[in-house]
Amino acid sequence: MDIAGRVVLITGAARGLGCEVARQLASADALVLVSARQQENAERAAAELGSAGNVRALPVDLDVSDPDAGAEAAAALRADPGRLDILINNAAAYVDWSEMASSADLKLAEQVMAINLFGAWRLTQALLPLLRESDHPRIVNVASGAGSHADSQFGLTRRGGAAATYGISKAALGALTSTLAAELANTPVLINSVCPGLTATWPGAEQMGARPIADGAASIAWAATIPDDGPTGGFFRDGKPLGW
Repeated sequence: MDIAGRVVLITGAARGLGCEVARQLASADALVLVSARQQENAERAAAELGSAGNVRALPVDLDVSDPDAGAEAAAALRADPGRLDILINNAAAYVDWSEMASSADLKLAEQVMAINLFGAWRLTQALLPLLRESDHPRIVNVASGAGSHADSQFGLTRRGGAAATYGISKAALGALTSTLAAELANTPVLINSVCPGLTATWPGAEQMGARPIADGAASIAWAATIPDDGPTGGFFRDGKPLGW
């Protein structure tokens, strides 16, 4: 789908994958609004991405775990640019690799779930009225093979229980994707989950076999640009279906 002129909002876009997705979509002539917990970080990212195309910072703090964040984001978008075509729920949190379900600090687990699941859920609810006004509405949930039974490297049964909350939260995000897609099946809204793969977003990631950030970001950008007859309710990596 040609996304020239489309309005895109990306959460957690001050750095890493979100920032690179913004660069790629802006290079395709979309108007991209980057957001972050602290609005000044989004401003910094937008300034750095200025050469990539039309990139702005959402003019409010967007902490997706904040119950008021969705309404504030919706009001800001209504004010300018007055529409939204593509929502990319990229913001995510993580405890650590050693975390096990049997001994997890559930306060930390709740914080992760508040971002990875309920943050995406809350923001989608808040912005769905705007998206429904678009001719080509898209929602992309950035999930992970860590929340899948099918991922042969880092799937739910492949890590020995490690990174428990992260995997559980991403599995739940997949369930949210399927459920919303079923609800919106007779509308133009297409919603999918994407796994960007193990991506080099932290020092030492390359030694674990992580691929360049641009490659993971391209997987997300693909789901944002699918045509009107494209899939909905699916889970993809590099444009290819993954098992849940």
